[in-house]
Amino acid sequence: MSGPGSRTGAYGSTPAAGTDFRKTWDRSEYEAKAKQRDEEERVRMKEADEAIQKGKKPRRRQVDLPKPTELMKQREAPLELSKNQNKTMIVQGNIRGPGAPGFYCDVCSRTSKDSSSYLDHLNSRFHLRQLGQKTQVERSTLSQVRAKIAQLRELTKLQSSSKEYDFTKRLREIREAEQSEREAKRLKKLELKEKKLNGDDPQDGRVERDDQPKIDGGADDEMAKLMGFSGGFKPKNK
Repeated sequence: MSGPGSRTGAYGSTPAAGTDFRKTWDRSEYEAKAKQRDEEERVRMKEADEAIQKGKKPRRRQVDLPKPTELMKQREAPLELSKNQNKTMIVQGNIRGPGAPGFYCDVCSRTSKDSSSYLDHLNSRFHLRQLGQKTQVERSTLSQVRAKIAQLRELTKLQSSSKEYDFTKRLREIREAEQSEREAKRLKKLELKEKKLNGDDPQDGRVERDDQPKIDGGADDEMAKLMGFSGGFKPKNK
C-alpha cells in the first residue's frame, strides 16, 4: 500500500507523471529583453521629442529585422531588368502586390517604380537584413586571388586566339573573293574575244537600229529662210 505522501494515477496504482512535458521559460532572459525594448523605446521617444522641438519629422519606428548570420552573397540568378523593354503591357493601377506596375520584391513585399530604385532596394541594408545577410563581403584569400588571376589569363588567351583565327579566316575569304572576281573578268574577256573572232561583235562596239527616227534638217532650213538667213544653220566648210 502506498504511503500518505505518494500520488497515484487515475487509472491505476502507477504514480502520476511529473510536469516535465511543459515548456520552461528563462525568466532572467525575457526580463533582459523587456528591459532592452523599454530602453530602445525611451531613446526613440527622446529623439522624437527633440526632432519635434526642432521642427523636424520624428523618425519612424524601426521594424524588428532578423539578425544577420552570414556575409553578403553574390546573386546567382540574373535580375532581368530589361526583359520588358520596348514592350507594351496592360496593367491595373489600383492593385498592389506582384501584379502592380513596377518591380516587385517578394522578400520585402515592396514595389519600386523603376529599375534604378529597384536595384537600390536590392542592395540596401533593409533587403539584406531580410535575407539574413550583412553588408560586408567575404574577404578573398591569397590563393583565391591567384586562382582568379590565372582564370582571367586563360580567358584572355582564348579570346586572343579566337580573334586571331577569325582574322585569318577573314583574310582567306577576302583572297577567295578577289580570285573569283579576277576569274570572272578573265572569262568575260575571253567571251568578248571569241565574239570578235566570230564576227558577232561590231567593230566599234556600237549597233545601229533602223527603227530609230532620223533627224531631218528640212524644218531648220525653212525656219532659217523665214528669219532671213540664206545659208541656213548648216556649218560652213573652211
